[in-house]
Amino acid sequence: MAVLLIVHHTTSPALQAMFEAARAGTSTDEIEGVEVAVRPALTASAADVLAADGYLLGTPANIGYMSGALKHFFDGIYYPCLEATQRRPYALYVHGNSDTTGAVRAVESITSGLSWRQARPPLSVIGPPSAADLENCWDLGAVLAAELAGS
Repeated sequence: MAVLLIVHHTTSPALQAMFEAARAGTSTDEIEGVEVAVRPALTASAADVLAADGYLLGTPANIGYMSGALKHFFDGIYYPCLEATQRRPYALYVHGNSDTTGAVRAVESITSGLSWRQARPPLSVIGPPSAADLENCWDLGAVLAAELAGS
């Protein structure tokens, strides 16, 4: 069974809504053969990453960058996972109050260094997430899970 690891830093009601929507998309009844593991960014480890087949990342955009918690996650897993996780798919959702460009760029830089494969373009939401934004979060989770399931 494929394992999808969700690593998130959920610091606000907006991010909580996005996380819940993305998580729901990974667990739809139409996708079988995927186990979903959820870890807050501050507790996710290299062992979690090595045990997974794909990754869904969620972060706020803080002062033009990803959260310190997600950066801490990457700092801890980068070298232990560098060779073993190449070409694994990932997706990213980011929430910001004014701009998410720096956060997206930072995550893309690190995942590029890890040689992870972007399964879908990053999902960026500015301000309160709309119903359409939450549907896009659901889709992001579902597409990544379906890819891991081989659907």
